[in-house]
Amino acid sequence: MKKQNGFTLIELLVVISVIALLVAILMPALNKARAQAKGVVCLSNLRQVGLAIKMYADDNDDYVPRNTGHASSIWILLFLPYVGHESDNMRDYREVDIYNCPSFPNSGFGREGISNAEQTVDYVQNSWADNIAGGERANATRLSNFSRPAGKIYLADNENGPWRQIIRNVSDLETKRGRFDVWHPRHLPGGFDNERRVAATRHRAGCNNLFLDGHSNWLASEDNLPRMWVEN
Repeated sequence: MKKQNGFTLIELLVVISVIALLVAILMPALNKARAQAKGVVCLSNLRQVGLAIKMYADDNDDYVPRNTGHASSIWILLFLPYVGHESDNMRDYREVDIYNCPSFPNSGFGREGISNAEQTVDYVQNSWADNIAGGERANATRLSNFSRPAGKIYLADNENGPWRQIIRNVSDLETKRGRFDVWHPRHLPGGFDNERRVAATRHRAGCNNLFLDGHSNWLASEDNLPRMWVEN
């Protein structure tokens, strides 16, 4: 009788079991590597915004935008010409990749039941009132006023949650922009839900931050404290 070549059912089941085991072992490592890669992209995005800070300050007597008191003064719009987009087309901000963190969730919902996938503002801004005498003007601050710009946060990962506003377009930017200002300890990662604006666990157990000197870095939630936001 001619011998048949091929796998028996038991052999196939063994092979399938080994593959399933390998997948189970490798998946956590692959997911971790994917998350780390997204964190690196986020840091790179913030670094590029840091270059925009420097260029904007050079053109504006060392001033940079500090809060969203007026839609026309928000950093998202003012930095457009410094990140390769037309400054007179306010809708262009939705097309600026470096304004988006790849780890901001596409699933789930923000305030008013709007999908997180529609969020176009993935970072929040330092709008804390500093104890600096003179040299200030509305909605802006002078870089040279700060003694430690490398230790002062300018932007950070935006938190997500059912209490967080979703900004989809210019109309939303005009009416909801104040929800993206950070000016109180309750807005920091240690704050409670419904108050927190800086992401607590966007990247590992913390978030990425852009500092006033233009560098970006990760901070653990417990290290993201008011002293990193306020000039004393």
